[in-house]
Amino acid sequence: MQRKRTIARQSPAERLLEWYDRHRRHLPWRSGPGETADPYHVWLSEIMLQQTTVVTVGPYYSDFLKRWPRIEDLAAAPLDDVLTAWAGLGYYARARNLKKCAEVVVAEHGGRFPDTEAGLLDLPGIGPYTAAAISAIAFDRKATILDGNVERVMARLHRVEAPLPKAKEELRALAARYTPDIRPGDYAQGIMDLGATVCTPTKPKCFLCPWRTDCAAHAAGDMESYPKKSPKAARPQRFGFCFVMIDGDGRIALEKRPEKGLLGGMVQVPTSDWLGSPLAVDEAEKLAPMKAKWRQLEGGVTHVFTHFALHLTLFAATGVKADARYQWVGVDELGNVALPSVMRKVVAHGLAKLV
Repeated sequence: MQRKRTIARQSPAERLLEWYDRHRRHLPWRSGPGETADPYHVWLSEIMLQQTTVVTVGPYYSDFLKRWPRIEDLAAAPLDDVLTAWAGLGYYARARNLKKCAEVVVAEHGGRFPDTEAGLLDLPGIGPYTAAAISAIAFDRKATILDGNVERVMARLHRVEAPLPKAKEELRALAARYTPDIRPGDYAQGIMDLGATVCTPTKPKCFLCPWRTDCAAHAAGDMESYPKKSPKAARPQRFGFCFVMIDGDGRIALEKRPEKGLLGGMVQVPTSDWLGSPLAVDEAEKLAPMKAKWRQLEGGVTHVFTHFALHLTLFAATGVKADARYQWVGVDELGNVALPSVMRKVVAHGLAKLV
């Protein structure tokens, strides 16, 4: 009986912190109980985790820290090295901003991150969520975070009927009501863990939730109906050609994309423009980067970006003369260049069909 009365007097934040103390996830970038978080580690992990899963990020995070253990090391690294290490994580503007941010922190802040949301927001690549997360987790300042996990928890707690993204500001205001003055860093990580492991998008484990008795959606039995979402627009489709060129030494031709724009600064197999309608196959020779005996490869490559799906038809030419306009890379050296995921697919498909 005493236990029930004690729980009833606890605030939601206190209950969440008690739950977090028992069930916190052990993640490579997370400091242990009572330990001070390293702002560099927190920042690096938060940038990597944007639009990417914890499972995917783990090896990249460890590799980055081995290569660049301090922010000064990352600031001094060549951009191409950073892009190559990032290849496969996607959303490559994050890697360019990561490098810029490291340079600014070293040059303008003596290698120390600002410890306020306002100061963090002035840095390249840091938006409201990331600024709040770093402020709370690295500096234990009261800051309200709002990622997909927190949106889901708040939407269910209050059965918020407005759909996302329209509901974001309402959900932010609700989240701010729960953010405590004490242990805000642990609270921020706790509510993210709650959404990631208990209040999951499907089949939430409500019986494990410290907020079960507060949750309006649980009381109504319609947890998976929240958060509401606006209907998705049809994803645009784009089409293009890729040209796989192999020289007499078995090397493949690559070129660097412009620094600005999609996949900026990354390396690619030569490609046509990506257009909104399929290209006629007989246009390939005209669009090819050099005169050669081109043949269309069976199948193709489809890659889904955030805002469109890309369909690539591949053409190949072997035994071509190496042209100085391109970077000629041996197959066993492809892991050392900044190939984005779509181009990894192109290279893998092209080489498989040429065997």
